[in-house]
Amino acid sequence: MDLYDGSAQVRLHEHQIAQDLGISRTPVREALTLLEREGFVCTVPRRGLFVTRKTKREIVEMITVWAALEGLAAHSAARHARDADLRELGKAFQDFDRSTLPDRLNAYEEADLDFHQTIIRLGGCGLMVEMTANLFIHMRALRSTFLHRPGRIEDSMREHAGIIAALQARDADQAAILVRDHALGLVAHVEAHWAWPGDERHLWRRTDLCYRPFRSPICLASAS
Repeated sequence: MDLYDGSAQVRLHEHQIAQDLGISRTPVREALTLLEREGFVCTVPRRGLFVTRKTKREIVEMITVWAALEGLAAHSAARHARDADLRELGKAFQDFDRSTLPDRLNAYEEADLDFHQTIIRLGGCGLMVEMTANLFIHMRALRSTFLHRPGRIEDSMREHAGIIAALQARDADQAAILVRDHALGLVAHVEAHWAWPGDERHLWRRTDLCYRPFRSPICLASAS
C-alpha cells in the first residue's frame, strides 16, 4: 500500500486478512503483533488496529539517516565491490527510455528501489543492510510519491547515471556525495510539499491514528 498518499488512515481487520490470505487467524494475529512491536502498526483503544504513519519530522529524520548510510555504503562499494557487481549495477536502467518512462513508471520505481538496495548491499556491511531494512519500507513509499513529481524521473535518471559512473570509476568520495545528495533531494521535496503527516499540532493527539513520536535505538540508549 502507499503509506503516504494522503488518503484516510488504513485500518487492519484481522478476520478479513485471514480470509483474503486463506489462512487461520492465529498466524495473522502473530504477524500483526510483530508488526506492532516493530512500529508499523498500532492499536488505538476502542478503535482498532491501524497502519502507522510517521510524522513529517520523523520522515525527514529517516531520509537523513538513509542518506548517511547509503552514502557510506557507496563509498565502500566504490573501493571494494567487485567489478562484475558494479557492471551489473550499471545495467539497472538500461531497459528504460525517457520517451516511454511515463508508461512504465511502476517498473521504473521497482528498478529504482532495487538500485538503492543494491548499493547498500555492495557496501559489504551486513549490519548496515539490517539497519536499513525497516527504513526501506517507508523509503519505498516516499520514493514512489517523489517520482511522480513533474520532471523528477528525468532528474532521477541523470543522477543515477552520475552515481554509476562514479562507482565504476572507483571514485569513492564522489560516489558518496552523489548518493547522499540524491537522497537528500527527497528531504527538500518533503519539506516543501508535504502538509502531513507531522504538523506539530497533531503530534501528541492520541486520536490522531498512530502518529507516533519516534526515538531511535541510539537515542534510547543515551537516555538510559
